[in-house]
Amino acid sequence: MPENKDATTAAAAAPAGPEARVRITSVSAAGAATVAGSATAALGLTWVLYERVLPFSGVLGFWLSWYAIFLLFYGLMAALQWDRLEATSRVSAVAFGTGGALALAIVVAIVAYTLLKGSTAVRHLSFLTTSMAKSGPLLPLSVGGCLGGMVGTLEQIGLATAFSLPLGLAAALFLAEVGGPLARPVRTIVEAMTALPDLVAGLFIYVLFILSLGFFKSGLMAALAVSVTMMPIITRASEVVIRLVPGTLREASYALGGSQWRTVWNVILPTARSGLATATVLAMARGIGETAAVLFTAGFTKTLNFNPLSGPQINLPLFVWNYVHNEGDIPADYARGFGGAFVLVVLVLALFTTARLIGGAAPGEPTRRQRRRLRAEAARA
Repeated sequence: MPENKDATTAAAAAPAGPEARVRITSVSAAGAATVAGSATAALGLTWVLYERVLPFSGVLGFWLSWYAIFLLFYGLMAALQWDRLEATSRVSAVAFGTGGALALAIVVAIVAYTLLKGSTAVRHLSFLTTSMAKSGPLLPLSVGGCLGGMVGTLEQIGLATAFSLPLGLAAALFLAEVGGPLARPVRTIVEAMTALPDLVAGLFIYVLFILSLGFFKSGLMAALAVSVTMMPIITRASEVVIRLVPGTLREASYALGGSQWRTVWNVILPTARSGLATATVLAMARGIGETAAVLFTAGFTKTLNFNPLSGPQINLPLFVWNYVHNEGDIPADYARGFGGAFVLVVLVLALFTTARLIGGAAPGEPTRRQRRRLRAEAARA
């Protein structure tokens, strides 16, 4: 008896081994076979309907019909194998999974097509270092480039951010921290501006500043038009981020005697800094590709204009719009247009990557860099 007790005590005192990793979700053989069988059966039935029975044609219609029949077959086969709850869960998972894969494939195809078509012009270094001032439609791609559009894009998006960021952030603070009877109409206006067509924003700046006040087309006018589209995006995203700041931080600041202004400036804004930066970068990525908003305000020029306050100033969206429609008439200009699209896509991808890196942490949560610094300080201590 004492020996059994000692053995039990020794077993309890022994260090436990590593815990086995439990996989909550996994793909079973029956599930994979059901998906493959449904897809194959749907493909065969769609082919019979398109080629033998019905007078249908078209690649897009064929694959849309196949997808609908595939989901129908999979739902029927899932209902025969599992209970109602399990079948509904599996059908929903397949529908959302295939839908996400389709959306990802479309985005990848668009980006890859643009980069492939634009590489013809971008492989010439002069395309990135010269403007179209000395180029013509009959000259080779080694002459002329999109430097003017790159300069105009960077200057215009910088001015638009300088205009829209303070206004959007102030509106977000008003909606999240102040409120009152004016909060509802302000939120309604912001939501309406989010759905506002970009062309209307450009027409608004064109009518108000160019026709009524006598300003000329320039990079500044284009920046004002882009800021109209950026401001509601910054406002809505910033409001969501500010509301995620824990209320205990506000209560602690008020308990220490801080005013609302001091609480906002010293507690809320620093805590939500990463989220606010993400909102700003996302709005910049939206505004950097606007064409309709600057179509009536920026003007067009082939020369390199570093001054956004004087004279027409082209940007990359206008550069693409002006040259890419010359596919059959002027192949060189068509290639230059896709070259500008190549540079524009790279800039947008860089901005989205920056937003993802900045916004990786939740409000109040330290970033990876801050966590590494804290671990290093703890190790030294």
